[in-house]
Amino acid sequence: MKFEDFKLSTDTLAKIRELKFTQPTQVQEESIPSIIQGKDVIGESATGSGKTLAFGAGIVEHSVPKQGVQALVLTPTRELAEQVKTMVKQLSSKLHIMAVYGGVGIEPQIKNLRVAEVVVATPGRLLDHLQRGTINLDKLKLLVLDEADHMLDMGFIEDVERIINHCPKERQTLFFSATMPSEVQRLAHRYMHEPVKVSATKMVDPSKLSQVYFDVQRNVKLSLLTHLLQKEDRGLVMVFCNTRNTVDFVAKTLKVNGIKSIAIHGGFTQNKRNKSLEMFNDGKFGVLVCTDVAARGLHINDVSHVYNYDIPKNPKEYVHRIGRTARAGKEGQVINLLCDYDHDNFSRVKNDYREFEINKVQTPPLSKIKIARVVASNQFRGRPRNRGRFSN
Repeated sequence: MKFEDFKLSTDTLAKIRELKFTQPTQVQEESIPSIIQGKDVIGESATGSGKTLAFGAGIVEHSVPKQGVQALVLTPTRELAEQVKTMVKQLSSKLHIMAVYGGVGIEPQIKNLRVAEVVVATPGRLLDHLQRGTINLDKLKLLVLDEADHMLDMGFIEDVERIINHCPKERQTLFFSATMPSEVQRLAHRYMHEPVKVSATKMVDPSKLSQVYFDVQRNVKLSLLTHLLQKEDRGLVMVFCNTRNTVDFVAKTLKVNGIKSIAIHGGFTQNKRNKSLEMFNDGKFGVLVCTDVAARGLHINDVSHVYNYDIPKNPKEYVHRIGRTARAGKEGQVINLLCDYDHDNFSRVKNDYREFEINKVQTPPLSKIKIARVVASNQFRGRPRNRGRFSN
């Protein structure tokens, strides 16, 4: 099947060609026809599956300039809101498309909402606008919940339901979610009309993905990471940590050892987060050290290696992390750095995803490294607090 088979407008097809998308992905092939027909769709669709283009095409096909807000996309994070806004803007030069989220000034948003036809928003800030009366949803035709399961995990479901109740009952509703927990299914049953169900959960090509793990003492984990990053020939690298403080500590230590790394986590201002992602995508820094805020939804190309400095508590987050590599037919590698406090989490990953082949590898000889000085924090409980300048 080709994009030309989806009965899209000439303008939308031209924009898709400009983006150099030639073949639809599985989720696009299964969902776009129903979306264009105005049907409700619930899609089980993982990061990197192409869902944003799928619902973005529906948005630009069904929205008309200068007719008020006609499409609303709810996302769990600010980064994803910006990412979705960027994609939809690439699909239309005629519509006013804006992102609405907290952490930035509200007055410019109020001004832009007066002319917007498409709004991409996080739940909290959108509720703020609804309470202020600065957004009117009376003409809404299309509501999209992106990363619905992640909104559930972050405690946004009550806010989402309040927003849905502000929307016209006669509308098209699309849910996209990497997994389908019972709460997401309940929402779909309550607020959707005979939804078409599609599934495209394959995140990576297993034949292109290699997964390994090292099992080391906790006080050599950072030395091992530094050694591997210094020795390996690599493209862009993402290093995942479980806490903000660990991200800061790892990123600073890599820098003092000559590795061009940059950090991103939820403690940064929105401008700083956007800047970090921009510099990483542009190749100015080869290593992005991050929390799981960067695992979902964000458009990051050509990631060759994913390092799990910490193993996440939730096995699903492990899958989202490794989904950043081995995309578009390219090879990728996942390297897990285990010490004693990672074993329980790692066991849960292996138990839930028995199809994963994760091989143990021998730890190479390591040299001393410089350790960045950081302010001590209780988030490092159970981990070594390196106060000296060197570590094995």
